[in-house]
Amino acid sequence: MSDHAVLHVKGRILVGPDEVRDELWVVGGRICYDRPAGARDLTTVTGWALPGLVDAHCHVGLGTQGPVDADAAEKQALTDREAGTLLVRDAGSPSDTRWIDDREDLPRIIRAGRHIARTRRYIRDFAHEIEPDELVAHVTQEARRGDGWVKLVGDWIDRDLGDLAACWPREAVAAAIAEAHRLGARVTAHCFAESSLRDLVEAGIDCIEHATGLTEELIPLFAERGVAIVPTLVNIATFPQLAAGGDTRYPRWSAHMRRLYERRYDTVRGAHDAGIPVYVGTDAGGSLAHGLVAAEVAELVAAGIAPVDALSATSWGARAWLGRPGLAEGAPADLVVYEADPRADVRVLAAPRRVVLRGQIMG
Repeated sequence: MSDHAVLHVKGRILVGPDEVRDELWVVGGRICYDRPAGARDLTTVTGWALPGLVDAHCHVGLGTQGPVDADAAEKQALTDREAGTLLVRDAGSPSDTRWIDDREDLPRIIRAGRHIARTRRYIRDFAHEIEPDELVAHVTQEARRGDGWVKLVGDWIDRDLGDLAACWPREAVAAAIAEAHRLGARVTAHCFAESSLRDLVEAGIDCIEHATGLTEELIPLFAERGVAIVPTLVNIATFPQLAAGGDTRYPRWSAHMRRLYERRYDTVRGAHDAGIPVYVGTDAGGSLAHGLVAAEVAELVAAGIAPVDALSATSWGARAWLGRPGLAEGAPADLVVYEADPRADVRVLAAPRRVVLRGQIMG
């Protein structure tokens, strides 16, 4: 290896929660731990380096009214990048964002296709809105369009009941999840309430988004089946405002949303303590701003999760769960450098010193 422009990162390289190295080099956009011979144009960055952060519940290409144009989607992706988010699991978007894959300066995206919801049981213009007998066909379609994930809407407000209710019969989700697995895709579902969770988990679902309805009774089932949760606590923080807007028309729903909000930290801490995998997701897109990954990590810590575990939920552990490398020899050089040790204080995540994507210093 010779005559290459090289990026040198030195200080403390957090390869894993307990594995720390003093330096790495980036040659040809990839990581190496042996100093390359004959390197030229050496650029050095110092600090505490983490793998590029993961937002495991994000929506690039989605706005308050549904799909957005490419310029707006680009701004969303750039905002995430500037916050240190270099890997996104896009948990449902009506926009075609494949063009982002050709951009060397934008985060990598793992897509779950478009949301699949029950007719008139989700936000207008966000999802395919279908009936249970169409679920397998639409899961098949989105499994083929996505990058190994499919996103269901597991529950939503039922206006006749005036409260949250499950969207799908158990036999329909069981058949759909089985078909997704046959096609090599994992399945996740939006779930606020308690009522849909047992059926989804026993049907073989891989992940639950939000999971505010997780109860002490259900936690052992999640743990036994290895079903992950992505709590999106920065989104759950909006529940009181949502509830206030529904007090007159849907008082039962509003009261339910407030209860879910009030116990949110206990829910997440109980899940983590029981061994349920917990990952960072912001639910950016739609009505929520992008670039909130540091705030979500801080929320996990506020819930009682140890800082190093909260970091893993957006770095080492999250990347392993999604099948993407971290700071391994030969891996693509996607990393973020900070002034101080984020294991000691996760608030440093809010101020990246340098963001390196595909071996290039961004911004």
